Amino acid sequence: MALVLVTGASSGIGLEFAKQFAARGDQVVAAVRQWPKEQPREGLEVVEGADVRDAAGRHRIVQKLGSRRLDVVVHNAGVLANDALGDIRGASLEAQMAVNAFAPILLTQDLRGQLANPCKLAFVTSRMGSIADNGSGGYYGYRMSKAALNAGARSLAIDLAAQGVAVALLHPGYVRTRMTGGQGQLDPADSARLLIARIDALNAANSGTFWHANGEVLPW
Repeated sequence: MALVLVTGASSGIGLEFAKQFAARGDQVVAAVRQWPKEQPREGLEVVEGADVRDAAGRHRIVQKLGSRRLDVVVHNAGVLANDALGDIRGASLEAQMAVNAFAPILLTQDLRGQLANPCKLAFVTSRMGSIADNGSGGYYGYRMSKAALNAGARSLAIDLAAQGVAVALLHPGYVRTRMTGGQGQLDPADSARLLIARIDALNAANSGTFWHANGEVLPW
């Protein structure tokens, strides 16, 4: 039984991650800002007030874990805004960078002493963060923040290798969630299932790879 931490676990792909890991017998810590009242908590250790943007929120996660060691960390929390040229606002760029890029790296640093050896870190990023794959423009804050996350996670794959930590960068596909306004090609449950398969296949030899949920290796 693995000890798994999932951030942004209150809805969408994050909730499915938490439920599917728990369903197969893993011990799951679900970090959220607020847990939905209508959503059962069975099989999950819920940490509320865990806003990964601020140190206090991250500290709640560290406190919840105590002396336990994490086998899997899924950095799933994220935000998206449609920043079009001519209507780009600094506050929007800063908010997306804070959640999508800075928070996962800072939380990993905070948790470094609580990572098992071996351990798997999964960063839910996006192919929209791929510079080589950008053929449509727009979404400035989201693209920039996910490109920054990709760079940071790739550095973690190098810096944490000696600690037995393997890192996966994961594109979930075009998923029908609140973030996408219900538009997409996959349901959250299907995306999470595919992504968990990528995490299961993660090891020291393929650490630092940028994968599509379907297993395709994506360009940087």
